[in-house]
Amino acid sequence: MSATASAAACVSSTAKLAVKPSLSSRSPLPSVISLSFNSRSRDIPRRRLILVTCTTGEGAKPTVLVAEKLGEAGVKLLENFANVDCSYNLTPEELNTKISLCDALIVRSGTKVGREVFESSRGRLKVVGRAGVGIDNVDLSAATEFGCLVVNAPTANTIAAAEHGIALLASMARNVSQADASVKAGEWKRNKYVGVSLVGKTLAVMGFGKVGSEVARRAKGLGMRVIAHDPYAPADRAHAIGVELVSFDEALKTADFISLHMPLTPATSKMLNDETFAKMKKGVRIVNVARGGVIDEEALVRALDAGIVAQAALDVFTKEPPAKDSKLVQHERVTVTPHLGASTMEAQEGVAIEIAQAVVGALNGELASTAVNAPMVPAEVLAELKPYAVLAEQLGRLAVQLVAGGSGVKNVKVKYASARATDDLDTRLLRAMIIKGIIEPISDVYVNLVNADYTAKQRGLRISEERVALDGSPESPLETITVQLGNVESKFASALSESGEVKVEGRVKDGVPHLTKVGSFEVDVSLEGSIILCRQVDQPGMIGTVGRILGESNVNVSFMSVGRIAPRKQAVMAIGVDDMPSKETLKKIGEIPAVEEFVFLKL
Repeated sequence: MSATASAAACVSSTAKLAVKPSLSSRSPLPSVISLSFNSRSRDIPRRRLILVTCTTGEGAKPTVLVAEKLGEAGVKLLENFANVDCSYNLTPEELNTKISLCDALIVRSGTKVGREVFESSRGRLKVVGRAGVGIDNVDLSAATEFGCLVVNAPTANTIAAAEHGIALLASMARNVSQADASVKAGEWKRNKYVGVSLVGKTLAVMGFGKVGSEVARRAKGLGMRVIAHDPYAPADRAHAIGVELVSFDEALKTADFISLHMPLTPATSKMLNDETFAKMKKGVRIVNVARGGVIDEEALVRALDAGIVAQAALDVFTKEPPAKDSKLVQHERVTVTPHLGASTMEAQEGVAIEIAQAVVGALNGELASTAVNAPMVPAEVLAELKPYAVLAEQLGRLAVQLVAGGSGVKNVKVKYASARATDDLDTRLLRAMIIKGIIEPISDVYVNLVNADYTAKQRGLRISEERVALDGSPESPLETITVQLGNVESKFASALSESGEVKVEGRVKDGVPHLTKVGSFEVDVSLEGSIILCRQVDQPGMIGTVGRILGESNVNVSFMSVGRIAPRKQAVMAIGVDDMPSKETLKKIGEIPAVEEFVFLKL
């Protein structure tokens, strides 16, 4: 008797058996069987049971579940390697049921791949492919925990997104959307829809990555002056296409048009807000084909009503789809499209091929440069290196936050002080974590051991490593890690070394990462929460004064450490805080007469 027949035989004569047909003729997977139990007793509730039966022979092809529409070229590529099941619009329950029979899963942005999916796979799922860039709908930590690689397709959408940005730019400037609606309503109001020219206007490209640079090329062709802000963009690449790199504030106050191309990260969330709108030139026009959350949408409405922002053209929103009664969407000076940045036939086929190649490569055991989560590390190695990996990432995050100006980070020097022999300490993981700390805060790239060096090279980062041999017991892998960023300006001058590099150093104490040096000043603070660094005149009462200001603002201090050159000379105070101080609180600290400079760093 078959498994299906056995299941049916267990059902009473009053049970109804409904077999849900496969959603595609390509599907090699068994159908999902829904069993509805209708009991004669009113005391027993109606129940629904999902069963799946499958027989997998040894040496069989892997199975790939395509849960959202994928271009035909990508599907054909997958079919040459694997059994392909194209099943769309699955409920979470149906996805969790099917996934235990699949080696790979491909989704777009509409399918949530949470912890339940990985738990339901029972270890069989090897790779999740996201057909596109963003991976907000995939639980990366769960994927890594269950040993599943996550890959995306970050390049195929580039031209489509850039073209859509330019389309919105021109449409907004000439009121195309509003004029079209007016004519279709039977009106003929030529004077109402007078636009503005693009020639000679300044466009600020915020985020000079793949899409941003392509937008800049096209805007130059329209006769616009293009400036850009991106702390990682190599100046020579920008200059090659006639673009000037500037600071964030300079971009805001100079631009006639602003085009957003940064990822959504904690650092960029609501980056355009009441404060930043107030810095902009009156009458500025804004285009966003990046991520909705980078704009405070309520603040944008206020800026539009106040005349600070003349117009906006938006393809993305904080919540998609936005509410039907959204004041922003309904605003007469806002042009909107439903997240069409990647929606060209060419881009869809390109994404399909790119993600299919990445998934096939991953199933073949190849290391994909588009992998977005860390591979599994042997337990014994992870146990020893884990605190040092955390230290490496935190030092990278601290160092990049100390950089100011628009020149961008190009040169990174890392020093490892260790008593171990060179061949006893593989620093690739540590280097990857430093790169992760430097790049991730303002990028949508997820850096890991697989793609760290590739990602650094793509962004023009030159990483050099140096081993400092120490005498003593090699019981601990490392004594200290030092990260130095060369040829940059610093927003905290005391972080500069004698050779003019931003320099931070740390070590692991009792399993906890500690910051031990900033520039030439020695400190000792745990790298947890956030840190305030103050350069001050060394005098009595400073610790109490700063502590009182933080206490009055209900900001809890976890530790303080002071490093000084000599008594009554300059000193650097490092203060660990559990909460983010308000701008008013930080302003009060800066107004203390003995404080010469300070900076707030978020870990």
